[in-house]
Amino acid sequence: MEAMQVMSALAQATRLKVYQRLVDELPNGLAAGEIAKAMDMSPNGMTSHFTILAAAGLVSSEKIGRTVIYKAETQPVEDLSAFLATAVERGRSARDIAAMK
Repeated sequence: MEAMQVMSALAQATRLKVYQRLVDELPNGLAAGEIAKAMDMSPNGMTSHFTILAAAGLVSSEKIGRTVIYKAETQPVEDLSAFLATAVERGRSARDIAAMK
């Protein structure tokens, strides 16, 4: 898991909204055109957002006829959450040790 890639992909407002919408639709996905419409963007305008989300492993896609269906992938977010939880726990432990001195 590339924490920076996941955080960077979700740090942009449109991509975060797209990802949230796709998570809400799990286990199903949404057509690219439907997502673009919900974001008030053209399908072509969404292409770079889908590319970045896919590169971070946050979405997968399946072409059905002429329609591309995108689905949220949650494993990268689970991995990021575990990484951050470990960092928080280590920080707490370090503070506790420092407070004992």
